[in-house]
Amino acid sequence: MKIISFFNHKGGVSKTTSVYHLGWMLTKKGKKVLLVDTDSQCNLTLTVIGQDNYEEFVTNHPYNNIKSGLSAAFESKPELIKSVECVKVKDNEKLFLLPGSFEITEYEVQLGVSFQLTNTFSTLKNLPGAFYYLIRKTAEEIGADIVLIDLNPSLSAINQDLIISSDYFILPTSPDYFSEMAIKSIARILPNWEKWAKQSRDLFQEATYPLPMNTPKFLGYTVNDFTIRNQKPAKAFQEVIDKIDATVRNTLIPNLEKVNMLLPNEAYTNYRLAEIPNFQTLQAHFQENGMPVFELTDTMLGSSGAVLDDQKERKEKFGTKFSDFSIEILRLMDYAESH
Repeated sequence: MKIISFFNHKGGVSKTTSVYHLGWMLTKKGKKVLLVDTDSQCNLTLTVIGQDNYEEFVTNHPYNNIKSGLSAAFESKPELIKSVECVKVKDNEKLFLLPGSFEITEYEVQLGVSFQLTNTFSTLKNLPGAFYYLIRKTAEEIGADIVLIDLNPSLSAINQDLIISSDYFILPTSPDYFSEMAIKSIARILPNWEKWAKQSRDLFQEATYPLPMNTPKFLGYTVNDFTIRNQKPAKAFQEVIDKIDATVRNTLIPNLEKVNMLLPNEAYTNYRLAEIPNFQTLQAHFQENGMPVFELTDTMLGSSGAVLDDQKERKEKFGTKFSDFSIEILRLMDYAESH
């Protein structure tokens, strides 16, 4: 079982949408996938359960969420963390969700303190490894091959903990100036997180929930939510995409290489894993039905004639993009395991 985190502290980069669509596509490649919602906005959970059904779900399943799953550690209960009962995603027998919690940020301060004071307060040693333990136990319970984690858009202690507990991470971006600036920031932050983890992993090995010993590896980045003109990104978007490419190669990659957060150079064919344009009219149908755009039926689309033909053509193109995306992810992971 391998864990992949999707991380960018800039919001609006289609992180949740990417996690959901990639997870679904990986099941079409034969993998059993666990989606984990660690964002207090719970967009991934709302996508799966539906906004109209969420209140009923919480009422009937008050402990089926990530915060409740972590409570044994963060609330010092005299019991071990147990796996959370997952939600099957729609009618997909290989796709499951560990639901998020709007209250997960209540654990933020404790976790942050545990990073600094573990030598003084022994009980806090159990907190940094708690997220990993819960996710691993839950994934094992359903027999997941791959875990995809939707992180919140911040430089929080929770995100730091999840990144250093992952096997791999992906950086979703959007073609705008702020994404380029965010990459420069991430190029400074991620090496610091890994340096802390390198010093701390041995310290936490005696904890009830030890941190994993592996260094997370960068799989690549995606560019999302742009407009297409003549089968390629519009000129203004392409110019920004080129700048993002340059920033990744010239700033992010050298900094990650210094702390061993890269796969071997020969593993990469392109650091850009996928270009996913905006869904346009398919977006509304995705949100309404909670189905990936490439799985939308004619009935869900609710159109006819030329409009339906156009929508079907576009959904097939998105299917190809996410298929190629998933194949590249699996190739990189296979390479990492064999080298």
